[in-house]
Amino acid sequence: MVIIDVHLTQKNYQIRIQSGLYHICAEQIAQVWTPRQIALITDTNVAPLYLETVESQLIQAGYQVTPIIIPAGETSKSLDQAMALYSQLAAANFTRHDGVIALGGGVVGDLAGFIASTYMRGIAFIQMPTSLLAQVDSSVGGKTALDLPAGKNLVGSFYQPDLVLIDPDFLTSLDQRQLLAGYAEIVKVAALNGGTFWQQVTGIQSAHMILAQAETLIQQSVHYKAQIVMADEKESNQRQLLNYGHTIGHAVETLANGSLMHGEAVSIGLVAMQHLVEQSGLTEAHLTPVITTVLNAVGLPTDSPLLMSDRLFTQLLHDKKNQGDAINLVYLDAIGVPKIQSIPLTTLAANLFSKKTGNQPTDTLQ
Repeated sequence: MVIIDVHLTQKNYQIRIQSGLYHICAEQIAQVWTPRQIALITDTNVAPLYLETVESQLIQAGYQVTPIIIPAGETSKSLDQAMALYSQLAAANFTRHDGVIALGGGVVGDLAGFIASTYMRGIAFIQMPTSLLAQVDSSVGGKTALDLPAGKNLVGSFYQPDLVLIDPDFLTSLDQRQLLAGYAEIVKVAALNGGTFWQQVTGIQSAHMILAQAETLIQQSVHYKAQIVMADEKESNQRQLLNYGHTIGHAVETLANGSLMHGEAVSIGLVAMQHLVEQSGLTEAHLTPVITTVLNAVGLPTDSPLLMSDRLFTQLLHDKKNQGDAINLVYLDAIGVPKIQSIPLTTLAANLFSKKTGNQPTDTLQ
């Protein structure tokens, strides 16, 4: 078992990674939680596969379990769904001494984490991510979130779990599209990190290769993100690097209205952002074709007609990284050399317009 220790100002916890871990999950959980009520939150995709195994273990270990199954999909990250969960916890007489376990992908983790962070001003929380995207990204770092019609993740909190249990065996039940969506986040982290991690992803040519190397890919991704989170838990500085590809990616994902998965939108965003800063003179790097090749090698999308939408800039206005009339852009000067640059929103708009019309930018991003 690989154990990654996360040490923060107000809390320490472990991320444990091992194939087959969910078969001994109650044993792991008993090391951090005394017997209590547990809301075991999962979704309609994951429940038929893993709910019974996890629930029975917890009951045998002395926990009182309330399984809660939500509809699969991004629409469950809503205020209405959150209200329904609050009502279920209250009806079952949950107290602040009880806990919530998220058994599922990023939607389940974000929603369950938000519920845990706000019910009775915060109750105990454990993550058991079942998708590659959740294992390498959303389950690590303590971000919880709900969506609003105006955009993704606009309501949320920073709330660290007591434990994260990552089992690569969960990935065998994913379809190829879900697996690749998670892999986009791995490519992002590898590009930020560089070195042997980047060398590894440049050699991956298929979904089969991703599965075969999943455990090491997960370990390296989680280790990188944990180091960033420990240095900057609340995203005031260095943690913003993890938003590489997300500024445009989130906007494209919202405009896609469900037709793009998060990781697919991030893949598009990585290429679009790197191309934008290179064409605008912010960096002399020429990494757009390099990143495109790595993503295309496994079949991830790297372009979208939505990048030409008149509504793209409107979506960017709702980005959480906005600071008044400016936004922090994350890009690469070289593989393994990320940079953050604050630019006026009006300048970003001019450069996006130049991309759409094919004209030269009216202003640089510098």
